[in-house]
Amino acid sequence: MLLGYGGLNLPTDVPANNYVTFSGGKASASRGVGLTIGEGLAMFEADAIRYALAASFPEQSDTDLSVEEIARRVNEELVATWGNLVNRVLSMVHRTCGGEVPSVDGRSDGDLAVLAAVDEAIERVGEQIDRVELRAGIRTGIEAAAVVNAYLNATEPWKLAKSDPERAAVVLGTALAAVAGVRVALSPYLPFSTAQLDGLFGEVDGWVRVEPVPGTPVDKPTPMFAKVDLAELLADEQDDEG
Repeated sequence: MLLGYGGLNLPTDVPANNYVTFSGGKASASRGVGLTIGEGLAMFEADAIRYALAASFPEQSDTDLSVEEIARRVNEELVATWGNLVNRVLSMVHRTCGGEVPSVDGRSDGDLAVLAAVDEAIERVGEQIDRVELRAGIRTGIEAAAVVNAYLNATEPWKLAKSDPERAAVVLGTALAAVAGVRVALSPYLPFSTAQLDGLFGEVDGWVRVEPVPGTPVDKPTPMFAKVDLAELLADEQDDEG
């Protein structure tokens, strides 16, 4: 719905959220409750804190954040699900496919099904973002990554590489294409780590999964996200307060 004002058409369905508290209290710079942008970036990688905040948006009810909760989301969700998926797929392709994107001729119904699930997730995330359901959108993207992880666990390309190398190449090429799609779904939330994969997949310039080009070099990957050492983080925070 649009409202005319001063020659401009302005939306009247402006979304509003509930409140975010920090460790049970209202954020307050004077009382030292909460994190400034600088403090947050000193503790966490930029995309890591973006992820934790987006996953905790108070869209339906108030949300409480803490350093511990941010670290938990980063380690248990972002690193363990998405970061691990990217690293394991790129590592296996680099190691077993001659360091390049393999051909994917002869995909099975199961291969096509995982790609269809990722494509559906991309569409759903787009719809959720349009409705300003940002928390739901990032959850849909992470769930898509979990689907690809389950596909790898079911197909076991590390075993196929020994018994059926051609089939292993198709599975890994399919997993790589699925990673390219999940990357699109998560790109609005994780812009910096998304750009790290531009050399392999190209820039994200459309809301659709693009098949990686066979023969494109796949370098040995480095982890996109660092696991947070919570004990060390809290010790540093106490030292700063002291």
